[in-house]
Order: sequence, then C-alpha cells, then structure tokens
Amino acid sequence: MNQHHKISYLELPARDLPGTKAFFSQVFGWEFTDYGPEYTCFTNGGMPGGFYKAGVSACTDKGSVLMVMYSEDLSTTQTKVEKAGGKVIKPIFSFPGGRRFHFSDPSGNEYAVWSH
Repeated sequence: MNQHHKISYLELPARDLPGTKAFFSQVFGWEFTDYGPEYTCFTNGGMPGGFYKAGVSACTDKGSVLMVMYSEDLSTTQTKVEKAGGKVIKPIFSFPGGRRFHFSDPSGNEYAVWSH
C-alpha cells in the first residue's frame, strides 16, 4: 500500500542476479518477476523491492544501509542461510532488544536477521 511520504520500495545491487533470486526464494520464500536481464522485482518480503545488476555490493563497513529481517527462530534461519550459500558475517549475538546475526547473499550484500 502506498502511503504519502512513507518508504514504499527498496532497490539493491546484485552481482549475481540468478544466485540472489535462488537464495532469497529458498531461504525467505520471496517471489520474483524479471524486467529484462538486469533487473528483477521481489515480493513477499514485507516490502516490495528489486535487485539491479551491479558490480558492487552493499555492506555496513562501506556505510551502506542495513536491511534487517525478522525471524521467529533465529537459529533455524541462520542454518537455512548457510545451507543456501549465504555467508554468516556475524554469528548470533545479543543486542538491546533481542538477538541477531549478519550474513551476505551470493552477491556479497550484507543483511541482518533479528529475533526477540
């Protein structure tokens, strides 16, 4: 639903579009629609967005925004990330408000998953 002055879409770089699509489909159940060979739109991720073909990746060490997802079972999600080819950057740790871990996808982008 579009709301005035609210974030409505997210676009992320991807060095490996097919690998990124397969990863997020397998781990998080996202669905994709391709718009040419260099762009794909995702749905079923909480907020719609897309991946565009790029030679760079997003990570917090470079000042990038960190997209954080929620999981009811953090350990199971971390295992799914690893089995699907994601790389755990920071294993599960506690922070004020819960626990989380950071990982990179097949394109090298950094994400986090948190839980209570």
